[in-house]
Amino acid sequence: MSDAATPREWHFYVEDMIAFCDKVLLYTRGLERTTFAADPMRYDATLRNLELIGEAATRLPETVRESAPDVPWRLIVAVRNRLIHGYLGIDDDTVWSIVTDDVVPLRAALARLLAAQPNR
Repeated sequence: MSDAATPREWHFYVEDMIAFCDKVLLYTRGLERTTFAADPMRYDATLRNLELIGEAATRLPETVRESAPDVPWRLIVAVRNRLIHGYLGIDDDTVWSIVTDDVVPLRAALARLLAAQPNR
């Protein structure tokens, strides 16, 4: 970690990522893509939590990321960058695909990562 301040314990970032995944799932539960895209508050809240997942991932030490090769760390950060810098455009179908296909497996992988650390 490159922070000059005392580094935050990495597991707190992973716990945050899990909480952000839970929010994404809560905000989109029971919706279809068109309903989701037409609801600006849910859409924006979901995008924000996807951004935060990526931001937290950037804070994890490389050794932690290497210990969980099943997590697509670079893709998570790339999604964050794409969402933050919306000048590249945000495609509703891509966002919906992330929500429906990627968030649940990511959450499970993050939970496994935490469970594998006996001394936290």
